[in-house]
Amino acid sequence: MQEITIRRPDDWHLHLRDGAMLQGILPESARDFARAIVMPNLVPPVVTGADAAAYRDRILRALPEGATFEPLMTLYLTEGTDPADVAAAAASGLVKAVKLYPAGATTNSHGGVRDLDKVMPVLERMAAIGLPLCTHGEVTDPEVDIFDREAVFIDTVLSPLRARLPELRVVMEHITTEEGAAYALEGGDTLGATITTHHLIINRNHLLVGGIKPHYYCLPVAKREAHRLALRRAATSGDGHFFLGTDSAPHVDALKEHACGCAGCFTATNTMPLLAHVFEEEGALDRLEAFASLNGPAFYRLPANETRLRLVKSAAPHAFPEKILTEAGPVTVFNPGFPVHWHVES
Repeated sequence: MQEITIRRPDDWHLHLRDGAMLQGILPESARDFARAIVMPNLVPPVVTGADAAAYRDRILRALPEGATFEPLMTLYLTEGTDPADVAAAAASGLVKAVKLYPAGATTNSHGGVRDLDKVMPVLERMAAIGLPLCTHGEVTDPEVDIFDREAVFIDTVLSPLRARLPELRVVMEHITTEEGAAYALEGGDTLGATITTHHLIINRNHLLVGGIKPHYYCLPVAKREAHRLALRRAATSGDGHFFLGTDSAPHVDALKEHACGCAGCFTATNTMPLLAHVFEEEGALDRLEAFASLNGPAFYRLPANETRLRLVKSAAPHAFPEKILTEAGPVTVFNPGFPVHWHVES
């Protein structure tokens, strides 16, 4: 197959940052994606409906002229979050989900949740109104190995929470393990799971063998090859539990290439060609639309996009930019480490 046309995709987990970084990297997502669930872990975080409205306005002002891109806003769950404010923001149509960051789990998560009991009134209200909870599914106990944090989160946090509030709609964001994929598959219609582009391509060897590769460092960290293959099977299965959330996370090079480098892979620029490559390798190009364009809207109870996106395969590899230059500094684009012959036809 030399070309494929699908409904325009959405990104169900995206970091747009703010200020000069937002201005520089927003066009990279707006080019191919119609909508995106926008992460709230700014400094300070997006905690209230008013915060979300102000952030949405800043995003819309930063859009290139003529771009058609809808930011779907989220709130950052804290132990002081007001259930009434969450319900009002959801009822207005502004907020589409609330994000659970265990305190200290990832970038700008220090204000996250330490005691789940303290946010149960919020979660109970969300369950009652059908508002999804997006979870960064890792425990932060220093005694738990970083490669085991997702599996332990499922056993000790997510399973008990869903048993306590079975009607709560939950998205397991950026799953990285066989255990995560298996749990999502058996989760019924109240559970979904996003999978990133980069976790379909890299395993922990890419990060560590031959020297540390800071631009492959992300959280959750890439796992063993068996887990990567399990994610590929899930993403390419067509099963409605799984949908695209890139977790595209820009950091300037100076903060990635650092003694304590930031976590995140920036994949907004080349995600769709990379996915076409992966799905072609798996003999599943006919299921790319389900993963990138259909399953996510179905879970979030939104219509699929009516516009289309066309991917074309060429004989020569397609050249993607190495970096996106922003007023905040250069941001390195994720390099898959192999030639990519697919591109989005503009």
